[in-house]
Amino acid sequence: MSQELLARITVEPDKMGGRPCIRRMRMRVMDVLDMLAEGATRSDILTSYPELEDEDISAALAYASRATE
Repeated sequence: MSQELLARITVEPDKMGGRPCIRRMRMRVMDVLDMLAEGATRSDILTSYPELEDEDISAALAYASRATE
């Protein structure tokens, strides 16, 4: 698993309740995972949230994989 991908995930105690977020934004890893679980494609997510990058979605998945180890 690439450390470069995981570096896109940030945890700040004073932001979003300390939950893991994408690149210091107010987009939680959980939000991305929920969209994917509901059937959204990467393209759907990127269209709805243009501030996100495809690598952010990969980072969310990598983070979730690491968290369930």
